Amino acid sequence: MEQNNYLGTEKVGTLLRKFAIPCICSLIISCLYNIVDQIFVGNMIGYVANGATGIIFPITVVGWGMSLFFGDGVAAMLSMCLGSNKTEDIHRYVGNGIMWTVISGLVIILISYSAGDSLLWLIGATEENIEMAHAYGFIIYAMMPLAMLQNCLAAIIRADGSPKYSMLAMIVGAVINIVGDPICISFWGIRGAAIATIVGQFVSFSICFAYLFRSKNFKLSLASFKPSFHLTKKIMSLGTSSLLTQLFIMIITVVNNILLVKFGAMSEYGSDIPLSAFVVIMKLFQIVLNIAIGIAAGAQPIVGYNYGAKKYDRVMELLKLVVKWTAVVCIVCTVLFEAIPQAFILMFGADSELYLEFAVQCLRIYLSLILFTCLQKVCAIFLQSIGHAREAAPLSALRDVLLIIFSLIVTQLIGVTGVFWAAPLADVIAIAITAFAMAKLWKSLKLEKLAEEKAQNMVLRPLPSKH
Repeated sequence: MEQNNYLGTEKVGTLLRKFAIPCICSLIISCLYNIVDQIFVGNMIGYVANGATGIIFPITVVGWGMSLFFGDGVAAMLSMCLGSNKTEDIHRYVGNGIMWTVISGLVIILISYSAGDSLLWLIGATEENIEMAHAYGFIIYAMMPLAMLQNCLAAIIRADGSPKYSMLAMIVGAVINIVGDPICISFWGIRGAAIATIVGQFVSFSICFAYLFRSKNFKLSLASFKPSFHLTKKIMSLGTSSLLTQLFIMIITVVNNILLVKFGAMSEYGSDIPLSAFVVIMKLFQIVLNIAIGIAAGAQPIVGYNYGAKKYDRVMELLKLVVKWTAVVCIVCTVLFEAIPQAFILMFGADSELYLEFAVQCLRIYLSLILFTCLQKVCAIFLQSIGHAREAAPLSALRDVLLIIFSLIVTQLIGVTGVFWAAPLADVIAIAITAFAMAKLWKSLKLEKLAEEKAQNMVLRPLPSKH
């Protein structure tokens, strides 16, 4: 087993760059699978096809959420075990995480295939896009268990001290998808986009799976996969925050799809323009959010190790750096979204002036306070990294619950654009509550630091001489 002592001694800024940059790249590349599909189908088929791929998005988000539920939970446990030098159960955490990820993937495809088009109608399909959504989803579902396992393994690989390997696996798969998309779409239409996606996912999975034979801090055997309720409970408690984040993205997408179809039909834009615009805006939102999550997830192994080793000063320094880096990225993105929104919308294709006008207006509204969104999410991940699952879970869901409530209320007041105005309203309240929670955490870390320093002084103090 390879020791990770450098996580407790190397400069935290250097460590964060080493872990966060590959993690950001991995997450961005991962979301590119769906985004590249949207860009090519939007330009080669039309904006209705963007709406069709967006209908399948909530189902893939559920799979992503389950993979993070187990993957991030295992990663957090692995890091804390290394920091506290309690490594005997690491291989069983990994084995149980892998097993439950595969099982949950099989359940998702069973439900998706069994429900068929009724599921697609339920989550917002329209007469215009149902046929394309069915064709795209039927192929995407097939790779779900392996795509989920790849995502779970990527988190474990990063926590094992190999963030660049995880990034490489994602890059190779994404390149295959990007190159394959225009070729496959030209032959098979929207089915081609799905084929290019699953081929890329399979290659990424294969590279991540190969890592299990060269891992640094655990070696898997049949005993690793023996189900353990005790270990699984720990994994799930630490992964709950990640799961809730993804599940609420799914719920938000479904609720908003339904609202956009309903209130769009009552407006000059119709149902398909608001639905397609929302899909594109959510992709841009996802890119920025993944950068922020990448910073926090990259910090996770370092934070977990140092918290386990009771090096609270380093934990506090890492929190400051994570918040600072997130703020810089989000401010830059906000300026770009507000200054040149047309450039971002046109990347995904815009074969209607009315569509372009609506999408530009709503992009500026929905992403105006993305800084608050991202800061709120990274704070929840930070809490998860130090094992504060009880605080992390509700905080990760806070903004999303508020967003759903405001979406339902504001659309009744101002119509279809209410879906987009709900986001900044939710962001303001969520960041205020999050700031209060993080101030409380900062105070507790200071107290733990003082207690640890006092305990060390007691140990180092010389015994009084006996005279």
